[in-house]
Amino acid sequence: MKDDRHSPFRDAQADRRTVEGIPDTPQTRAPAYKLAFADESFLCRDDLRPVRLQLELLKPELLMNEAGVESTIVLFGGARIPEPAKKGAARTKTLSYLSKFYHEAQSFAALMTRRSMESGGRENVIVTGGGPGVMEAGNRGAQEAGGRSIGLNIVLPFEQAPNEYVSPELCFNFHYFAIRKMHFLMRAQAICVFPGGFGTLDETFEALTLIQTGRMKAVPFLLFGRTFWEKIINWDALADAGTISEEDLDLFRFVETAEEAVKLIDNWEPAATRTEIPGR
Repeated sequence: MKDDRHSPFRDAQADRRTVEGIPDTPQTRAPAYKLAFADESFLCRDDLRPVRLQLELLKPELLMNEAGVESTIVLFGGARIPEPAKKGAARTKTLSYLSKFYHEAQSFAALMTRRSMESGGRENVIVTGGGPGVMEAGNRGAQEAGGRSIGLNIVLPFEQAPNEYVSPELCFNFHYFAIRKMHFLMRAQAICVFPGGFGTLDETFEALTLIQTGRMKAVPFLLFGRTFWEKIINWDALADAGTISEEDLDLFRFVETAEEAVKLIDNWEPAATRTEIPGR
């Protein structure tokens, strides 16, 4: 991370380098003597959680600002959705059917990235979770279109390296799900959700809740694959029960193809939402 400020004070990195050459004594070996900002054990204490939360908010924000990323197109979707060309990748008949959305995500990302290139790659940059499946397809489509894309990865016990198509300078790793989800939405100009599991559902409903309650401006919100979404969620039942309003069903649209999604984004008419609360 670059720092172009001209300060009269000594640089923190210079002090880190200096302490590497100090005499080896019982005092300098003691954990208490370590510079606080260079002491990993200290930074990982429970008491320092507020600091770690702030760091995870700041680091991607500063680097994206420095990279000139002004707005994003969010792609949510399942890590288990396979690329159709990979034989044996789908473990179930349903996953085999859903594999078509890998190509739709790839095509959609390519279409939006070509538009992004018209702004010098600053506007409508594709952002995914940086993992496999639909996320890989989104980053791959952006790369194949000649543009860059963002990957917001997270440390999980059973995976994972970022997919190979994320732009390295825009590839981030998180400990906190909450901060990661903030970064997904802070620059969002549209949200596109492909079939997925618990993680995708979590991201979808958090974003819908923010829009529904006016904590986030209404943006184009597209669900790819009507059959999938209507099978797993009875949207009308929520409205019939009164747990959501009828107008809440207008916060999103169903689409099937990349081309249909682009057309809807271009002609989006936002539904009436609650009074928006300034700030974020």
